[in-house]
Amino acid sequence: MIEKSTVKEAKLYVKLGRSSVKCLVCERKCVISENDKGFCKTRLNIDGKLYTLTYGDLSAIESRPIEIKPFFHFWPGSTAITISTWSCNFPCPWCQNWYISKIEPNPLEAKFIAPEKVVNMALEKGDQGTCVSFNEPLMLFEYSIDLFNHARSKGLYNTYVSNGYMTLDALKCLIDAGLDGLKIDIKGNPDTYRHLLNADIDVCWRSAKYALDNGVHVEIVCLLITDLNDDEASIRYVVEEHLRRLGENIPLHFTRYYPAYKYRKPPTRIGKLEYAYKLAKKEGVLFPYLGNVPGHPYENTYCPNCGKPIIKRYGYAIRDYKITPDGKCMYCNFKIPIRGKYFSRRDFTLFI
Repeated sequence: MIEKSTVKEAKLYVKLGRSSVKCLVCERKCVISENDKGFCKTRLNIDGKLYTLTYGDLSAIESRPIEIKPFFHFWPGSTAITISTWSCNFPCPWCQNWYISKIEPNPLEAKFIAPEKVVNMALEKGDQGTCVSFNEPLMLFEYSIDLFNHARSKGLYNTYVSNGYMTLDALKCLIDAGLDGLKIDIKGNPDTYRHLLNADIDVCWRSAKYALDNGVHVEIVCLLITDLNDDEASIRYVVEEHLRRLGENIPLHFTRYYPAYKYRKPPTRIGKLEYAYKLAKKEGVLFPYLGNVPGHPYENTYCPNCGKPIIKRYGYAIRDYKITPDGKCMYCNFKIPIRGKYFSRRDFTLFI
C-alpha cells in the first residue's frame, strides 16, 4: 500500500501512545487506531504513521469559469484548472456532488497525476489559476500544498471551494503555500451543524475570518435547502453572522438547491431565494447574490453607490462589465472590491 504513488505520509498529525494517531487537518481531529481510517476515509494509520490515500488521485480535472465556484469578485471572467478527489469530512444528506463525495479512495485502482502535470494543463489551456473543488478540498490537503507552490511559481492564482472545517494549522499551511481565494459554504444555523453534521459552525466562520485577515479573498455561499435552512430565522442568522464576522464588502451568495442523494424535497422556491437576497441587502450586505438561477437579475453586481448594474451575468457567463481597470464603477467612480483583472469569457475544457 505504501508503495503506491497516491499514498503519502500525512503532513499534520501527532502520535498518541504506541500505535494510534490524531489527525490535525480538519476540526474533527480523528483519533485513529492502527489499520483504521478517520471519519473521511482518506487517511489510514499504517504502523503508527498517518497516510493520505488521495495524493494525486483525482476524480476530475476540468478547466472551469471562476464564476461557477462561485467567485464573483475574484479575477472575473477567468478560468481555473479545477480538480477533485474522493470522499468528504461532512455527511450532508443533500450533497450535490454525492457521486464523488460518498466514494472512498481506492489506492489499488488509483491513477496518479502529479501536481506539475495539473499546472502544465492549466498553462496549456490558458487558465489563470487553480481550484480544488467538487468534493471537500481538504481531502487533497497535502497535494494542494504542492500544487499551490508550483502554480504560484508559474504565475497562477490558487483557490479552494470548501466547507471551511479545517484547523487553523491546516489553513496556515495552505495560505503559506499560495492560497489566494477561499469560498466557504455555510450550510445553515448552528442547529443544522450540530444535529445533521455533528460539527461546530463557528469553525467555518473562524476559517473565513482568519483567511480574510491574512490577505485571502473570501466569498460565502449558503445553499438554501427546502424545509431545512430556508426559514426566516436561519437566513437571518447567516446574514447577521456574515456582517458581524466578515463585513459588508464580502460577497454573500444564496444558491438554489436541487434534489440530490438522500434529500428529495423539491427545489428551493425562487421566492425564498429572493427573500434572502432582499434581507441581506436590507441589513447592509453590499454584494448579495443568487445562484443556480440563470438569467435572474440578482446574479448581477450592482454598484452600492449609484445602483446601476456594473457586472451583468447569465449563469457563470459575464455579459457586460462596467468596472474600470483600477476597480471603480464606470458610472459614478465608486470603488468596487474586486481582486484581479477582468478576462473575457471563453469555453471551458473537460480533461477527464
